[in-house]
Amino acid sequence: MLTWMLKQVMADKGIRTGVELARLLWEKAGYRLSAPSVSALINGEPKQMKADTLDALCTALDCKPGDLWAHTPSRVRGAS
Repeated sequence: MLTWMLKQVMADKGIRTGVELARLLWEKAGYRLSAPSVSALINGEPKQMKADTLDALCTALDCKPGDLWAHTPSRVRGAS
């Protein structure tokens, strides 16, 4: 199972709001996201993500894709 860790990464970097994240995305990565899109990333777990968005998040937050996701192995169906 993958768990979206954006809120934790933001907190670790002292970023408290979507406005701050949007500003960093623009200033550091030259990438614009609408307020609803930023809010959706912060408050939900994305079902899909454009590579450009992931790249911009990693650039703006100075992190790697693996920092934004935590992996917990899923139990194999039928295994005891």
